[in-house]
Amino acid sequence: QVQLVESGGGLVQAGGSLRLSCAASVSIFSFNPMAWHRQAPGKSRDLVAEITIDGSTNYADSVKGRFTISRDNAKNTVYLQMNSLKPEDTAVYTCKGLTRVGLKRDYWGQGTQVTVSS
Repeated sequence: QVQLVESGGGLVQAGGSLRLSCAASVSIFSFNPMAWHRQAPGKSRDLVAEITIDGSTNYADSVKGRFTISRDNAKNTVYLQMNSLKPEDTAVYTCKGLTRVGLKRDYWGQGTQVTVSS
């Protein structure tokens, strides 16, 4: 059974940092790309960052220069390093992987809450 499990969320002051982790129950080579999305209360779920199997990355304009997505293939884990956090970064952050073999589908984690206080 494929599972994506996020961790690392919490409460942080504006200007602070957090690192989110997304651990997969299968090889992350099963997915292309892997991504982080976020959803704030009353808003849609939006793409934050994504990383392809060859390491190419893409970021939402609102997080460019502050967030970094990376992957550790040996640990089957994708990370999101978040620096210079702002109150508007407050949201539930969810990991997603798009399968690359067979019937393509998205797998989602359960999400982790990030709250940035001003």
